[in-house]
Formats: sequence, structure tokens, C-alpha cells
Amino acid sequence: MGQDYIAVYLSNLFTIQSGLLLKATYASKILTVKAIYNGKSTSFGSTPYRDTMRARYFQNDKRQENSMIYSMTAYARKEVKGDWGTAVWEIRSVNQRYLETYFRMPEQFRGLEPILRERFRKRLARGKVECNLRFEANPAAKGELSINEGLAQQVINAANQVMTMAGEDSRLNPFQIMNWPGVMETPEQDMDAINKDLLEAFNDAIAEFIDARAREGENMKALIVQRLDAITEEVVKVRARMPEILEWQRERLLTKFEDAKIELEGSRVEQELILLAQKSDVAEELDRLDSHVKEANVVLKKGGACGRKLDFMMQEFNRESNTLASKSISTDITASGVELKVLIEQMREQIQNIE
Repeated sequence: MGQDYIAVYLSNLFTIQSGLLLKATYASKILTVKAIYNGKSTSFGSTPYRDTMRARYFQNDKRQENSMIYSMTAYARKEVKGDWGTAVWEIRSVNQRYLETYFRMPEQFRGLEPILRERFRKRLARGKVECNLRFEANPAAKGELSINEGLAQQVINAANQVMTMAGEDSRLNPFQIMNWPGVMETPEQDMDAINKDLLEAFNDAIAEFIDARAREGENMKALIVQRLDAITEEVVKVRARMPEILEWQRERLLTKFEDAKIELEGSRVEQELILLAQKSDVAEELDRLDSHVKEANVVLKKGGACGRKLDFMMQEFNRESNTLASKSISTDITASGVELKVLIEQMREQIQNIE
């Protein structure tokens, strides 16, 4: 068709330059693109959907499909024993904007770090995670000590040569020779078997860790839902009070005119009252607060890694509560505005720990 490069976003029907409309549909992992150009429909054909496509709409993210809410604060501990000795995994995390993992483990197990890091990446979205491994070898599993006779003889010869050069005549301490690195040897343990046991124990530890995050997350979810319900109650209260408050403000304004002996035409009085009502009208703010509450409940119900979205929504809640407070013409509205800010801040503190 001689068109320029066309970027196909799979989530919507949209318009591209040169009057070309593209519609992408997805069913049974088949991507079908149709073009409507100058009133004519042309099919580009069907192409198997590839998992490597970077279309966010079709990401196969199991965490996003999970309805659970996860806290970024948790702790888990798992101990494992074998013929080789004893090992203890400890995993703890705190809140963080992104996922950061730190490991502390004996040097002989540093090779496991990339595997562990990848397993964390697949299971977690955010948080500062610290993973510790404590390992205590079983002395009985090390086998009998043996002497590296060749190395020991080299050390003895070198020591004797140094003493001769120094003009000293002294007997060597055998324990000093034994302490020389490599002189005393022990049979190497089967590291593959040990690593296998450690990784299995790590899987159990991370499962307990995820469960702990989920339990804490559900507790925070319940607290947030309580605050959302309280916000709805405040909105209902303000909405019910507004006609009464506007009537009170109208009478108050007329009384001021009478006290000041100001005579205005009926139409002028009505204009002033309408202007006052417009300045103090909070219907839009109340409607938006209702909308934000509904959306927050939807996000909480959907679950997954929703902390950032909820944090952004708290900014919207704050904006509406500030506007409502600035339009206040009575102590009741002011009190409700303050209560809304308190509830929003309480939610925000909880959301800071949600993944």
C-alpha cells in the first residue's frame, strides 16, 4: 500500500497518518491486523503471536493475574541439614521503589548468586531484599586428614635454607609446617549435591517469604478498604449537608445586606447568591472522590503489583480533598476536609509498603 512505517499498538482501534486505520484483534494466540484505507478493508493476514513481543497488553505476567496484595516487608527462615552439615537461609525485605537484592554467603557458594537473583526477579516486583546463608560443615564428613608430602618438604627445605642464611640453628615447629596453606589436605565434598540441597531449601524459604508478604499485604488491604469506606461516609455526609449549608449562607448574606441597610434589586441578590453558590459548590470534588474510591477498590480487588498505582491515586485523593477544603464555607465542611486528609494520609502510609 506504500504507507510509511506503522506502529501497531494492540490494545485499541486507532488512527495513523495518511488516513489509515488499523485494528488488531487477539484470539487463541493469533494476531490479526486489518487495515481500512479510503473506505476499503484489507487484511494483512494472521500471524502467530510470539511470546517475545513487547506488547504490554499481552504480557504473560502471573503476578499481575494474582488477586493477592503483597507487602514489601517480610521475613522468612529455613534450616536444612544433610550429611554435609547444616545451612540456614534467612530472607528479609523492606520497601523500595524498585527491586534490589543483596546476598551474604560463604565464598564457596557465590556461584549460586545469579540463580538466586533470577528466582527473586521472577517472584518479586519491588522491595529491598537481603538474603543470608549461614553454612556449618559437618567435620565428620570431611574425611581423614592427609599430608601433601611434596609441598611439606618444599616448605621444610625453604625454612632450613632461610635459617642457614641467617646463621641460626633452630628446630622447626611441625605445627608451623602443618599450618602452611595446602600442606594438610581433606577430601573435597560433593558441592553439586550440597548446592542441590541448598537450592531446594531456598525454594522453601522464598515460598514462606512470599506467604508472609501476602499475609501482611492482606492485612494492609483490609485497613485501606476501611479508610475508603470512611471516605465514602464523609462524602455522603458533605453531600447531604450542602443544601442546608447553602440555605444558611443565603440567609446570612441577606441578613448582612439588611444590617448594612443595602437595598438591592431582586435579580442582583439572586446573582450574588448564584455566584456564592458557584464558589462554594463542591459537587464535582465529591463526585471525583466517589470515582477514586471505586477505582481504588477495583485495583485492590485485582491485586498484584499495584503499589505504584495506588500511590499515584493518593495524590488524586489529596488534590480533591484540598480543593474541597478551600471551598469550605462552614465548619462542618472544613472538619470533613480535615478528616479526609487524615484518612488519605493513613492510606498512603500503608501503601508505601505495598509491592
